[in-house]
Formats: sequence, structure tokens, C-alpha cells
Amino acid sequence: MQHKVIKKQENARQCFACGVDNPMSLKAFFYEMDNGELVAVFHPLEQHQSYPGRLHGGVSAAILDETIGRAMMIEEPEMWGVTVELEFKYKKPVPLDVPLKAVGRITKNTRRIFEGTGEILLPDGSVAVTAQGKYLKMPIDKITTPEFIESEEMHLEISPEDPAFIDY
Repeated sequence: MQHKVIKKQENARQCFACGVDNPMSLKAFFYEMDNGELVAVFHPLEQHQSYPGRLHGGVSAAILDETIGRAMMIEEPEMWGVTVELEFKYKKPVPLDVPLKAVGRITKNTRRIFEGTGEILLPDGSVAVTAQGKYLKMPIDKITTPEFIESEEMHLEISPEDPAFIDY
């Protein structure tokens, strides 16, 4: 099904999931969708493997953690998710060197905590990995240093290749 992109979220320069200047990063781009979900588009490389040709399970966990944790920013843009607990189910091998999507959504939202679910989708649309987690809501100034906040570490990467719609 095709969904409309409402907004693109910022990228960091050095983050493992979205760092545009980190050579080991997944270089994921995060899009807020018209159905209230967040979609990460990423393309894992050979450096992200476990078995030859397969994405490492820990890297799958990292992208799902980031995607679910960022999904809160759709409803509350000033809040970031700090992981409290996270559970995964690995259903299919995740290939390398193909474009992939991770989808995240909020399933419960209270004053201090939110819960969410997500999955990694293979190019054919099948689900490879699922996750569910619980996160503490925190503003960025409670998580990191003033230097990070004042720097240009977080910034919006606009590209003519940004999609207006994403199929998933």
C-alpha cells in the first residue's frame, strides 16, 4: 500500500543508524507518514553483516530501536525515546546490499513512557524482524551535552531523491 510522506526527520552526522558522515552508519532516512507511522529507508552494506550476505541481528535491532524510538517525535517533536526494554523476533534472514524499510509506530503513550512496535520489511514486503519496546520520554537537553545541542550535529538532509510516497 502506498502512503504519503508528511515530513522528513533530521539526521545526525555520526549516529550509527542515521549518521551521514559516519562511514559505518546505515545512513537511514526517517519519514513521517500520513498514517502516523515512521518509515526508515536504509541500505545495509557488507560491513553490517554477520553471516556472509546477511545483516547482523544486532544491526537489525539497532535500526528498529531507532525507528520505534523516533516514532514518538511525530506526536511530540520535542521528546526523544530512551530505551527501557526491547524485544525482537527474527523471522527471516535480512539480506545486504538491497534497499530496506523499517516501520515503527506508537501503541501506548503516557506522560513519561511510551510503547511501540516495528518491523523490518524485505524488498518483497515480507516481514523479516519484528520488535516491541518501551521507552522513557526525554527532551534532548536531558540526554546529551550542550555542545551537541549547539552544534550542527542534527540537521535536515534534503535530497531531490526524497520520496513523496512510500510503498509498504
